[in-house]
This record gives sequence, C-alpha cells and structure tokens, in this order.
Amino acid sequence: MTTSPLRIGLVSVSDRASQGVYEDKGIPSLRDWLMQALKTPVHFETRLIADEQPIIERTLIELIDEVHCSLVLTTGGTGPAMRDVTPDATAAVADKIMPGFGEQMRQVSLHFVPTAILSRQIGAIRKKALILNLPGQPKAIRETLEGVKDESGKTLVQGIFAAVPYCIELIGGPYVETHDAVCSAFRPKSARRPPA
Repeated sequence: MTTSPLRIGLVSVSDRASQGVYEDKGIPSLRDWLMQALKTPVHFETRLIADEQPIIERTLIELIDEVHCSLVLTTGGTGPAMRDVTPDATAAVADKIMPGFGEQMRQVSLHFVPTAILSRQIGAIRKKALILNLPGQPKAIRETLEGVKDESGKTLVQGIFAAVPYCIELIGGPYVETHDAVCSAFRPKSARRPPA
C-alpha cells in the first residue's frame, strides 16, 4: 500500500518579514521540524503575508479550497496586540474550532514563559483540513509541536503534533506516519496500519 503525500501549508504572518525588514524564521523552522518528524511524503506550500485579517483569511481559504492542503500551520500574530489577528482570521474561515489544541499549546508554553497565557492560539477545521496557529519563535514552535522533555528525552508534557495525524485521518485526509524518535503519533489500536 502506498502512502498518499501530505500537502502542508506553512503561513508566516508578519508585517515586517513580509516587507523584507528582516528574514522570516517561522517557515524554515516549521519545515525543518516537519522534515525530521514525518515519515509520510510531504509537499509544502509556503506563504509569507502581512498581519491583515482579510489577507490571512484569503490565504487559508486558498491553501485549503484550491491547493487542497490537509494541514495548514500558521506562525505569528497570536498575541493580544492590535495587529495580532491570526486566530480571528482562522476562526472566521473555520467550520469547527478544536479548543484542545490551543489549550495544549498554552500548557506547553507555560513551562517556559508565564506570558503563554497571553497567547490566543487556536486549532480549527475547514472542510478536510486542520489549521493550527503556532507561536512565532523557532524554539517555541519546536516545543509546541514536540512537547516538554526531560534531560533523558522522556516526554513530560505532550506536544500537539502527537494528535495531528489521527485528526487529519478523521476529517478525511491521508494516513500520516511520524518518526517516533521525534514525535510519536497517537492512534487507537483499531486505527493503526501495519508499517509500510
């Protein structure tokens, strides 16, 4: 059985990076982590855009409705500042909000910074795609996806990506496999396939 390729949209939301004031670090961080974590063949669609709600909404709709991404990860624009509108744009185009993702992202981040409670990150579903709003900093992106580990590598707090493959499958996307050393995807036994 061949594994279907996974189309992933990577969206960095930043006024200054989109204007070329500084180099975007969100998309490279996301791509690097995903390339380490995923066994499944993957195709990336990347977008670097300004903190403008209509632009974010149009980008999410394009990646899901036209490009047919099964997963869209955004980075940046999730705080309380006036220009932080990524969660608002995500909610505006969503069919369902998945509150557990936002709760777990804040739980992970609270291990490192008390200001994690200021984050408005959410997870949402549009059609057959999962949208996740991630933090803007490369270190925080990795922690949120992978979780909190002790010095021996034992997971103390689960990262959000462990639940992503099964969620994608439940909403009609491809079967996604991960490298357990980076992130062990959780599925009930009835949903597991034998290794390829």
